[in-house]
Amino acid sequence: MAHFAKISDTSQVLGVHVVNNNDILNADGVEDESVGQQYLEKHSNWPAEKWIQTSYNTSAGKHNSGDDSKALRGNYAGIGYEWDSDNNIFWPTKPYPSWVKDTSDAQWHSPIGDAPELTDEETAANSHYEWNEDTQSWDLNTP
Repeated sequence: MAHFAKISDTSQVLGVHVVNNNDILNADGVEDESVGQQYLEKHSNWPAEKWIQTSYNTSAGKHNSGDDSKALRGNYAGIGYEWDSDNNIFWPTKPYPSWVKDTSDAQWHSPIGDAPELTDEETAANSHYEWNEDTQSWDLNTP
C-alpha cells in the first residue's frame, strides 16, 4: 500500500490516505507518484499537486528496513505536520519556539543540542532531562 499526504494551501498535512499499489503504477508497471496523485485527484476532488507521497517506514530521515536509500521525505506525514517543499521533508509540530530544523535528520533540535547523557545513577533513579524554554537549558528531573 502507498500512502499520500493531503496538503492544504498553507502546507499543513490535513490527512494521510492509503492507495492500492496497483493504482500508482505507470504504463511500465513501475510505482509513480504522479500516477497516484492523478488517481487521488480523480477520486477525491483535491488537486493532484496537493497530494504528496509519504513513507510509513520513514522516521528521522531513516528507513526502518535499515536501507536508508528507501527513506522518503524525512518523516512519515501526520495530521498537522508541515510539508516543506524546499527541503522535501514532512516536519512534525515544532516542540518549542526556540528549536530549529535540522535537515540532516529531519528533526527539530534545541538551540544548544541534545540533552546530556544520563549517568548510571540517574538512569537507576528513573531520571530524565526535560527542555526548559525559559532558561534555554536541559533540566534534570527525578521522580
